[in-house]
This record gives sequence, C-alpha cells and structure tokens, in this order.
Amino acid sequence: MQLDTIEVFHVALPLKRPQETAAGRFTNLETILVRMTAGSLAGWGEASPGNAPLAGREWAGGVFACVRDWLAPRLVGRSLDSPAALEEHLAPVVGNQFAKAALDTAWWDLKARQQGQPLHQALGGKLEAIEVGVGFDRMESIDDFLAALRVAIDAGYSRLELKFRPGWDISMLNVVRSEFPTQRLHVDIEGSMRLGHLEILCRLDDFCLAMVEQPLPPDDLVGHAMVQETIKTPVSLDESITTLAQAEMALDLHSGQYVNLKPGRVGGLTPALAIHDLCHENCIPCWVGAAPQSALGARIGYALAAKPNCSYPADYLPADQLLADDLAPPLVPVRGPGDSALRIPLWTEPGLGIEPDAKLLEKFTIARARVSPSSSG
Repeated sequence: MQLDTIEVFHVALPLKRPQETAAGRFTNLETILVRMTAGSLAGWGEASPGNAPLAGREWAGGVFACVRDWLAPRLVGRSLDSPAALEEHLAPVVGNQFAKAALDTAWWDLKARQQGQPLHQALGGKLEAIEVGVGFDRMESIDDFLAALRVAIDAGYSRLELKFRPGWDISMLNVVRSEFPTQRLHVDIEGSMRLGHLEILCRLDDFCLAMVEQPLPPDDLVGHAMVQETIKTPVSLDESITTLAQAEMALDLHSGQYVNLKPGRVGGLTPALAIHDLCHENCIPCWVGAAPQSALGARIGYALAAKPNCSYPADYLPADQLLADDLAPPLVPVRGPGDSALRIPLWTEPGLGIEPDAKLLEKFTIARARVSPSSSG
C-alpha cells in the first residue's frame, strides 16, 4: 500500500489527579498520535513515553519532533506492503523506539482495516478476551493498602502487582501474604536494586510470588542471570528489553523466565511480534505491560496480548482513575461466565475498532503536523 499522508498529533490529556515527578508537577498526560492514510483508509497509532525523559530517553515532545522531521518523511509516498519494509525505511534513524512505534502501530491498524480484520486477528492473536491484572504503589497506611487490594480481588482481578520500594518491601509483603495467602502476586522493583541486595532478593522466595519484575538496572543482563540462578522466584525482564537483540542476549544468558512486552518501548508491534516469537520458541512466556495512554494505545496492547505466548494477565490501567477526558471510550473488563475472572472483551470491527473523537482530539492537541510527499520532498 502506498502511504499518502502522515499526520502527527502532540496531545495533552487532563489527568484526574496531578502527578508529582522529579521534573515537576504534571496536570496533563502528553502522548503522541499518528494518523496514516492510504487511499480512502486511515490507520491510527500511539506512543506514550511520558511528559519528560524520566523513565527513559524519550519524551512526548521529542517523539513529536522525531516523527515530524525525520521518520514520517522517510515513509510518505512510498509503497510499504509489509512491516519489514517499514522497518527498513526507519532503520537509518538510531534508537527512538517510541517514535518508531507510533508509526509502526499506525501501519498495522491501516493494514488490518484494509484486510477487514480486527487488529488482534491481523497479528495472529487467538484469544477473544484478555485476562488482566492491576498494580498498586505504596499508600499512607498498610490498612489502606490492604483495603485497596481486597477491592481488586473481590472485583475479579486474577493477579496483583505490588511496587517494591525502600521502606515498602519485605515487611509489606509479610503483611500482604498473611492477609491473602493464595492470591497471585508479583513485585515490581523497577530496576532499583543491585547485586549487593541479593540477600533481600533471596527472601522473596518465601512469598510464593508469580515473579519479580526488573530487579536490577536495565542494562545488567548478566546480573539478572546471576539473580535468576540464585533465587527460585521467576525473574521478569521489563525495561531491559527494548530490541530483539537484547531479547536474544537475555535468553542466551538465561536472565529471566518472563518478558514484559510494551509495544512503545520496543519500537512497535513489528519488533514486539519478533520478540514474542523468539520467546515462544525458547519456552519463555510473555505478558503485556501498559503505560498511561489514551484508549487507542490501550487497544494496541490488548491486541498484542491475544497472542498465544502472552500467558500471564496483561496490565490494566483503569482509565476512569487516570484521565479526566479520553479520546475514545475505553475498554472495560467484565467477569467471565466460568471462573469469574475479569477480562477485556476484544472487538470485532476492523483495525483498532475505533478512531479518536475529532472534537476531543482538536481540543487537547497542543501541536500537530501533516507530512505529505510534497512537504517532505
């Protein structure tokens, strides 16, 4: 298919509650949307790296500029009939995974709409509904924390993620596991420990956790292998995996037993599929994480989570708790008729199944650009 135009939208969606960060206080969530056209059809993509370069090297403003100035001009006017062709044209630009992901996901949505298939089917997904879990950070009191966990368990979430922080670590786990002895739990350390914390990591084996997510810094795949060799609890790699090459190295080193896939972080659905397939071949299950984003970006993740090797419940971020306004109605989990677990029912319409509300997109867009063959030539 020949790509006629690419539009880029830098959007600021109002948050329900301000977010305090090392870079200051944010009242909006900044994210990047891409609209890619071929003939009469349009596909939408999204990448949401955050308002500032805190969790990684990219941020929304930088992604907008990279797509507008460097990546989109490499694609418009070209005939790109495969994801490999799109990757080939983006390859000269080093890194910038989120910027590439915005375009890659838009291409997949456009292709699925051309084929008349839902995106999850176009990706080879086999599920009709996605089992989901939720995460919890530290609270003012352990009683408030336990009460929030109880609400989630009663609602039907089949796994809970607990942030593991200094002062909110082993003692917190002791209380939670005593209160919920059979609940499926995992902890997310977000790369904040070192090999010097191995004694604490060994103590996690006492709590029958499903996994420990990203215990060490992202670039320490050797250290993760040492941790996994020492503890029985499965290690899940998250921030460590941003490319297929890193996934290959992690598997060679036996750095973990799970991989958390985020399409934005790895450069889109095309590399995410390659990592999924590599893990499947090596009997390493995957699961799909989530970042704050619009309802369109959430659907991209759920489409990937329908793949056969995504066997651990995907992340769910309740949109009604995060955003005061969204660009489209969010998907909401419902209880299954058999086991009563909460699942996200997948859609049957082509592509992502939705488009952003035009009036809301106009209202919350803070910068936009349109790239066509004439403008990039």
